[in-house]
Order: sequence, then structure tokens, then C-alpha cells
Amino acid sequence: MLGEIVNCMAESFSISSLNPAQRDAVNTIDGPVLILAGAGTGKTRTVTCRITNMLEKGIPPSQILAVTFTNKSASEMRERVCAMVSKKAGKELTVCTFHSLCVRILREGIEKLGYKKNFTIYSGSDQVGLVKQLIVRKGGKDLNLDAMQVLSMISKNKNDDLAADYHADELVSEIARAYTAELRAQNAVDFDDLLVLAERLLREHKDVREVLQKRYQYVTVDEFQDTNGLQMRLLQKLVGAPYNVCVVGDDDQSIYGWRGADVSNILQFEKFFPDPKVILLEINYRSSAAVLHTANSLIKYNIGRREKELKPFHEGGARLRLISMPGDEEEAEFIAEEVLDRHQSHKKPLEDFAVLFRTNQQSRNLETAMRTLDIPYRVVGAQSFFDKKEVRDVMAYLQVFYNPMSDVPLLRILNAPPRGIGQGSILLITEASRERDISVWEAMGTEEVLEELSAKVRGSVNVFTEMVNSFRDRMLDRNSKENMGEILKEFLEKIDYSSWVQRGCKTDAEKEKRAEGIHDVIDYLRDASRQGKTLQKFLDSMALREDRNDDDDIEKQKGVCLITLHASKGLEFPVVYLVGLENGILPHKRSQEEGTVDEERRLLYVGITRAQDEFTMSYCNYRSKYGERVHCESSSFIKELDFTYIDESDYEDIMGAEANEEERDSFFSSLKDMLD
Repeated sequence: MLGEIVNCMAESFSISSLNPAQRDAVNTIDGPVLILAGAGTGKTRTVTCRITNMLEKGIPPSQILAVTFTNKSASEMRERVCAMVSKKAGKELTVCTFHSLCVRILREGIEKLGYKKNFTIYSGSDQVGLVKQLIVRKGGKDLNLDAMQVLSMISKNKNDDLAADYHADELVSEIARAYTAELRAQNAVDFDDLLVLAERLLREHKDVREVLQKRYQYVTVDEFQDTNGLQMRLLQKLVGAPYNVCVVGDDDQSIYGWRGADVSNILQFEKFFPDPKVILLEINYRSSAAVLHTANSLIKYNIGRREKELKPFHEGGARLRLISMPGDEEEAEFIAEEVLDRHQSHKKPLEDFAVLFRTNQQSRNLETAMRTLDIPYRVVGAQSFFDKKEVRDVMAYLQVFYNPMSDVPLLRILNAPPRGIGQGSILLITEASRERDISVWEAMGTEEVLEELSAKVRGSVNVFTEMVNSFRDRMLDRNSKENMGEILKEFLEKIDYSSWVQRGCKTDAEKEKRAEGIHDVIDYLRDASRQGKTLQKFLDSMALREDRNDDDDIEKQKGVCLITLHASKGLEFPVVYLVGLENGILPHKRSQEEGTVDEERRLLYVGITRAQDEFTMSYCNYRSKYGERVHCESSSFIKELDFTYIDESDYEDIMGAEANEEERDSFFSSLKDMLD
């Protein structure tokens, strides 16, 4: 049987190919294990080899759980393990994100918490839509209150184990209470609820906890430095004695404190699980010795970190540069011109270059400089696939097919495209639903409510509900052999949705993009249907795809990479520029007030360790802000760097030197022409 699960160990997994620390990590399977994996030290390879080794030792794949933070990471880990073992074993492993794991847990036992099993997951756009409605309802249409800020407060409260309505402002608290009540009434949960309810289910129900602890006897958590307190509590409930839990991470790369990550989880791991074995991965296979020496010299200033030092696998390397720039425009132009020159003269691919920056506003000058020189570039953090209007509309229709009692998606598509149910009628139906404490869908089927509408609108409502019910029955029919994607395609053609969306487009290119978005959702559903997935499972997987914006896959894009420091984590580039090394930017001005300078230092450390071969830092004497030139001072972090491998220079000196070289080149070129 074991031979069926584990193939002849593939060449990609050979104990002898691992360094001693990696080998130790792979062979330590039982009990709590903390793997401190520095940047570029082969963390993913070590984790996948460790899982493969578990299988080789006879541990059933169904007992192995690996938790990551993004869907992309989960897919990559599964693919790597499958490449080393049989596909059968790979499929039996559970490799998923925290949120995806919680969906699995709640689908099995959420009824114990008073919810129905067919709960709906509210994604970001659904949440914003609901809170906007509540702001108008509670404070009037003229109330100037940002829905995203309210949601951020609610999210923080939930993750901090506080009541969702914990806030000094009574109106904000009232909106938060109403938001919680609306979700509950619609049998819906948001992303934070997935974690909160899963942890509560495990805490309050011993039977569920014991079933899951028996099922997942070997648990691995990747990127552990990014976990928050709630995720730590969930992990503690999930892992029972003898605590076969392995966490992998690097406290030096903990840069998400602003969204709740708690670095103390990794710094104080011994508090949560008894007597863990701590293994250091310190040999870096990514960066030159010069880059690593500089990074090490910086991060040692962080107090309370776990002691470790990145050691180069490759010695030597080009010297780093620190350049003083006059202003941010010159900074951007200098980089663009240098990139273009190296691309044309040395045939270096544009994809080898990355420009890292602390704040989104810094990308404007960089983009302008790239455009001026016609240099293709990609900016990480473009509009998400799931934020496109047409995608959100089509997904809302599918949510209505699955659960018409959910008000937000229903209200989104009730008159999209227009079908004779105007805003006034929608408002009347919505108010009636609140007065009767029923869903909007139920109100649309209540004779008393319909009688308040004009005959024409009443007819439109009846046609709409009959149509939805008809297609809904086909979508949810488990015995039908119809493909759900084809049903959706037929429905969208029936309501002429694509034509309506395209009528609002200004260009043919925009029309094409809208059409592609619609077809993409149909294709996703078509594939899910072929795989035997239900509509519920499809909606769950699509909602979870929004987590951490995995669709920003920069590897599929071309050109110079313009990327924020936060987004750059986990990536690497042969040539890296880091701009704006100034007080107020890096470290950010808020860090002094909030006491998070250590995290800013870790952010710079992450930036430095993205470079494989070459690294250039720059700071400006002046920066444009609101149309004015504001004086800047160089970052306090510069004084902490060891300058053994850093060359310091000035923009004016470099430009002057380049001009002289150009003059010499021109002279010799003219001389050659004369001789010819």
C-alpha cells in the first residue's frame, strides 16, 4: 500500500541534496517544531520534503494538514508534494489557507452554533454594499462615513476577541451591531467570522474538537510570523497531544502588524506548545554575500528578535550603491534611463529589474518616467478580477441562485440590467422587508407588499422571481446532468446582460475586457461543474480566492516590476532599486507615534533581501507634495548599515561622469568615421 502512496522518491527529493539544518527539519516529524527560515534559505523545499518524508514513513496522507496564507502558496505546495509522491497521496493531503480550513470546519458543525449548514460567505464587495446601506439607514444619506473604515474597525475587533460594536462613537457602534444582525439574519458570515466561528466551535464543542484532532494528527503552518492571536488560538484547539505541529517562519520578515499579525506568536512559541525543537535555516541561496552582509548589519538593531544570521551560499557579489538624489523626479528618471541603457546595451531582460517603494504614491513618478522612455512595466496591486463590476454582478446572480434570502447580492442585481423595478420600488420593498423582519426576497413574494407597487412593477417583480426560481431549480438539481456553466450562460443571454454592460463602455478594448470577465466566470463555473462541485462549493472557492488578492500574479506579466515593499515579500529579482529611503517614508512617519519602528526596519530588511545580484538605494533632498517641493532628510536606518560593501555617491557626480563617457564615445566614433 505504501508503495502506491509514495513513488520511487523523485530526484527532486533527496536527503543528501539538503544542507544539515534542512535535513534536521525534514527528519524531525514528531512533537512541536519551530523552523526559523531566513529569507532565501529554501523554506518551501524543506517543508515539502518534510511532508514527503512523513508519507515515506507511513503516515496516512489524510492525517496531514498544511496551512498557508494564500491560495497561490497552497497550490504551489500541493504541486510540489505531488511531484514527489503519487497524485493519489497528493489529493488526500489537506493543503489550504486558514480561511479555507475554517470553511471546512464550519460546513461540518456550524449548526451547533445556531447557523444553517448552507451559510453564505460575504466577500469584500458584499460587506461594503451592506455597510453603505446601513450608514444611510442609521445616519441618513448625507452622513460622511467611510464604509471601509467601519469594516476595518469591525474586523479588528473580531480578531482582537472584542465585540464587533466596540467603539467610542455610538453611531458607528450601532452600525456595527446592525451589520452583525443583518449577516446573522441572512445566514451569512464574513471572512473574519470564518475564523471566529471555527475557533468558537472547537472551543465550545469537545466532540468536534476531538474529531478534527484525530483527523489532522500532523499539522504544518507556513509563514507563521503572519499569524494573529485568533489564528494562534484556533491552532491550539486544532492540535492535541502529542502536539505534532510544525510552524515555519521568520520573525525578521514580520511586516504585517498593521493588519493584525502578531510577531509574539513566533517569538514566544514555547508559551503555546511545550518544549519545541527550534531549527535555524540560515544558508541563503538567493543573494550575494555583499547583499546579505548589509541586510544582517541592519536587522541586528531589532531588540527581542530570535538570533540568527543569513550566510551566503554564493560568495562575493557586486557592491551595493547608496545614491543621493536632488528630487523624486530625478530619482525616477535616473532609474528609468539606467534600466533602458542596461536593457539595450547589455541585453538584460526588463523582468530582471524591480523598483521597490514604501507608499503607493511613490509609483506615480516612476510610472511617468517609464512611460516617457517607452519602457514596459507592471505595477503590482492593479484592480482585482473580483472587483470588476461585471464579475461582481455575475457572482451576485449565482449567490441569489444559491441563497435568495441574502439581501446584498439580490439588491445588487435586482435591476441590473434594468427590468422595470426602479430605485423607488426597490426602496419600498426593502423598507417593507425591514418592517416585517423578513428578507427582501420574501417581501417580493408577499401579496401585501406587491399590492403597494404599480401593476407594471408588480408584473416585473413576478417575472423576475419566476425566472430566478426556474434557473435556481436547474442549478441546484443534484440529479441533473446539466453543466452549471451552461445554465449560467443561458441565463445571462436571456437577460441580455453582456449587451447591457457593453453599452456603457467607451472603447472597444473596454468592451472586450468586460466580455472576458463574464466569460471567465462562466468558464470557472463550467470547470467546477465538470469536477462534480456543487454551486455551494463553487461559491465558497470563489469567495476564498479573494483572500490576499492572489490574482495579482506578477510572473505572468511583462516589463520592469514596480512594487511596494509589502507586496515584494517572497519574491526575488536580479537587480533591485529601493527608492525613498527617507525619514517619514521609511521609516514611515506613523511608526514613531505607534511604536512600530522595528517593523519598518524589518520592511527594509525584506527589501534588501529581494536582491539576488545588485542593489541600489536612493534618497531625495526634496520631494513633491501637493504641488510643492518639501525638504527631506535621509533615513535614520542608513546610519545602521555597515558600509563595507556599499558605495555612496551623488546624482550630480554620476550624471557628470556619464556625460564625460558619452563625449569620449562620441569622439572615438567620429574618429572611426574619419578613418573609414
